[in-house]
Amino acid sequence: MQVINKRFLTGLAVASSLAAVLCGAAVAKPLSGKAIKGDFGPPQGEPIHAVLTSPPQVPPPTNRKYPAKVIVDLEVREIEKEISEGVRYTYWTFGGTVPGSFIRVRVGDTVEFHLKNHPDNKMPHNIDLHGVTGPGGGAASSFTAPGHESQFTFKALNQGLYVYHCATAPVGMHVANGMYGMILVEPPEGLPKVDHEYYVMQGDFYTNSKYREKGLAAFDMEKAIDERPTYVVFNGAEGSLTGDKALKAKVGETVRLFVGNGGPNLVSSFHVIGEIFDKVWFEGGSHFQENVQTTLIPAGGAVTAEFHLDVPGTYILVDHSIFRAFNKGALAMLKAEGPENKSIYSGKEVDSTYLGDRAQPSLAAVTHAAQATASGTLTLQDQVKAGQALFTGTCSVCHQANGEGIAGVFPPLAKSDFLAADPKRALSIVLKGLTGKVTVNSHEYNSVMPPMNQLNDDEVANIITYVLNSWGNPGGRVNASDVTMARAAAGGQNKPAHE
Repeated sequence: MQVINKRFLTGLAVASSLAAVLCGAAVAKPLSGKAIKGDFGPPQGEPIHAVLTSPPQVPPPTNRKYPAKVIVDLEVREIEKEISEGVRYTYWTFGGTVPGSFIRVRVGDTVEFHLKNHPDNKMPHNIDLHGVTGPGGGAASSFTAPGHESQFTFKALNQGLYVYHCATAPVGMHVANGMYGMILVEPPEGLPKVDHEYYVMQGDFYTNSKYREKGLAAFDMEKAIDERPTYVVFNGAEGSLTGDKALKAKVGETVRLFVGNGGPNLVSSFHVIGEIFDKVWFEGGSHFQENVQTTLIPAGGAVTAEFHLDVPGTYILVDHSIFRAFNKGALAMLKAEGPENKSIYSGKEVDSTYLGDRAQPSLAAVTHAAQATASGTLTLQDQVKAGQALFTGTCSVCHQANGEGIAGVFPPLAKSDFLAADPKRALSIVLKGLTGKVTVNSHEYNSVMPPMNQLNDDEVANIITYVLNSWGNPGGRVNASDVTMARAAAGGQNKPAHE
């Protein structure tokens, strides 16, 4: 009987161990005999090539109950792209995008990582994955010269949402040029099913040119060290998730956002205007907070946020350090379609109040005007079209889209005898502001217009040209050179922002 019991118990132990492995619950032990958290033994089945996606898309769930060998192939590309309408910048990227390709694995997976540095690149690069247990996060094992490939292997021991970035010296410069992304390590049971998953990552960029100054912008190390970004954006560029590029969902659906902050310097105060997060897995970890309005994301950190859509409309994603949203570019959109529910919300929607010029499907007219300026072919009509797009975000809330203004407060720009008497007067007002009483079309107005220092010279010129040629005004034209001279005449005051 004792022999039978021993055999029975031994068989039971073996069966239990096998079942645990098949269920992904086995825990490996090192030579010391102590269990290692997150190690479910050797990989099972055939190797899997990871599906990598460009932002804002996310790879499908792993849908596995066992650890696997996952092969990740990621290529570094140095690519020139637009950081804003008409503004070019040379990004250093993982996978050709900023942020880099999204990687999705499961706890216990053995990840075989291949980092390739494209032959056309000029710099060596490597990768530090915050989801790696080991010195440097893979950096020392992945230093790769242009035209070469490096390989290393790690076991994903901890579930969570992790940032990865380049760690080649000078590290800050590599990160500031866009070399960051995220890797999701799913728990053994996977994540609960939702209707949409999106990948959003904030970053701060430092250029030697002003905000929205057209042309090719270069990295400015002094600004980066001083932490004075020219742009703070989602997914690598201003307008990357607005207009026709907005995220999409429907009423009644649940959205999961994987949100990271590549930095290199700023902490993000991430907020969705008009929504409350049902759950936020703060710092990318295993625990969540409920009913969150704004969540902090440190540089090099991440959160997973979920919310359910109850009413249709456009929801605005911002860094609630609010000047970053409206004057540096940290603004995105999620458009929800579906039936209204006026018991929850009246349904009135004013996109332009928050989005400004990004309420437009695109700023193609602004880009065209910048290109025409560079080629010396800028026409009056080019300026008018560009000015109209810019007016929507800068001036229309007060002066109204039709130029009629608001009685007693904001003077009309339409059929304005004030402008007709001296068309150049508008230039002085935009640059210097105007405070106190003014009479327009026989009516008195008393308000404050601050200097529009956030606008650069061509933006000022195009807006004023649009106003002078709209709503029954007498016409006229202001060029960027006129604005430059007006600023100089002011003795260096009223400089455009982000010098």
